[in-house]
Amino acid sequence: MEQALLLNSTYEPLRIIHWQRAVTLLWQEKVEVLEVYDRRIHGVSASVPLPAVLRLLKLVRIEAGRRGAKFSRANIFIRDHYRCQYCGKHFRTEDLTFDHVVPIARGGKKNWENIVTACWRCNNHKSGRTPSEARMKLIKAPIKPAWKPALAMTIGLSHTPAVWKDYLYWNVELDHDE
Repeated sequence: MEQALLLNSTYEPLRIIHWQRAVTLLWQEKVEVLEVYDRRIHGVSASVPLPAVLRLLKLVRIEAGRRGAKFSRANIFIRDHYRCQYCGKHFRTEDLTFDHVVPIARGGKKNWENIVTACWRCNNHKSGRTPSEARMKLIKAPIKPAWKPALAMTIGLSHTPAVWKDYLYWNVELDHDE
């Protein structure tokens, strides 16, 4: 695992960051490490556990307009449930790629409404054609998700590292005794 979950000082999930950024924030004393992986990072004079979950020491205020889902690889995988949008099979992220529904060469854009997850086989079969030209059908039309980033992280919970799960349940209603 080369990624870490970054939490706001309030424990609200903010984003997923690369392990190198996590170590930089740690050395800058901007975060505290809440969870680590079973691996270590070795430097010339030091060795530290690989951070898995970090919490910012200072609150980061998020503007209301920026609370929507960010257009990113991780959020596209989450939106499409780690499923090829042509054959419908589930895959690991390393076995998925992105497909431009309308190819860029034909004026297709790089946005929520034109990119879907696809397995390598389906993406190669479709190639530089539209789905109708390739006689392929999309499982669902690609749209910009209405969910917020923290909710997006809980939607993809089955594909997240186990050490993150306790920190992603913050916005899920708990069962209560009746």
